[in-house]
Order: sequence, then structure tokens, then C-alpha cells
Amino acid sequence: MSSYLVRPATARDAKAIAEIHVATWQAAYKDLIPADYISKMSVEKRLAYWREAIEFGEPQLLVATEDDKVVGFAGYDRSRDANTRATVGEIWAIYVSPEHWGQGAGLALWDGARDGLKEEGCTQVTIWVLLNNERALQFCEHAAGFKREMPSLKTVAFGDTKLEEIRLKRTVA
Repeated sequence: MSSYLVRPATARDAKAIAEIHVATWQAAYKDLIPADYISKMSVEKRLAYWREAIEFGEPQLLVATEDDKVVGFAGYDRSRDANTRATVGEIWAIYVSPEHWGQGAGLALWDGARDGLKEEGCTQVTIWVLLNNERALQFCEHAAGFKREMPSLKTVAFGDTKLEEIRLKRTVA
């Protein structure tokens, strides 16, 4: 049984969310994204973004806590992909503090987001993952049950570096 409590994010969670976002990028993407790009990512910039997201509910945000400390977050809503049916949701973000990787916080967040998407009437859900992010792909495929959509590759720029992302999909049920 998970020791993580998942709940909707509140304004007072914004700083912890921003800190986790930056720390996770630094740890997870250090060998994938150029260091100069990652070094420009700051808690202050992320804080402004996450405060606004919490205030306006776009995306909807959940936090995972352990002993009242925020250790991860997930953002979800309708799919942002063009020409997508209204019943398709998307995990916009799911990040867990590196000290909590592999301990169930990500799965608890996924379960909470899936429940939220069900309540919104979504029947399918997608998530975009960097193609060379093995940790994230393993989580999505093995823990959360997503399957790769092979023709879905897209190129994204991180400064001067271009990387490929792949969309994964599954039913919400």
C-alpha cells in the first residue's frame, strides 16, 4: 500500500511544485537535454507558471504528499493535440522528486489523474515522452499501461538541440 496521499494542488503548493519540476528536469534530463538549456530553467520561472495553472485550473493539478510534504505532481486535462476528440485526455506533466523515484508516488499520481479524467468524461488518455527517456517510457508502459503510437513521433527543440517525442496512449478505464 502506498504511503502517498494524492490531492488537488492549492496555491501554497506552487513553490514545491516548481522546485520538484526543476530538480526532476536536472536529474532526469541531464544526459538528454543540453546543460545550458536545463540551467536556464529556474524555480522562479516555473513558480509563475504553476501559480497560474493552479489559479486557472489548466492543467488540473494533483500533488502527491508524504507526511504533508509535496513529493510529486501531475497535470492533466483534455488533449492539446489538434483534431482530437473531446473524450481524449492528456497527462500534461508527471514529475516526482528524484528521492522518491521507484517508490509508488508516480503511480499514485497516475491513478489520481486517471480518476480525474474519468470524471471529465474521457475514455482515452495520451502522454508525450522524449523517445530517449528510458525511465519515463518504462514507467508509462510497464507501470501505467500506456502503449506507444508509432506514427506519432514529433521533433521538439531544446535550444539548438532537436529531440524526438513519442505519444503513448491507453484507455482511461
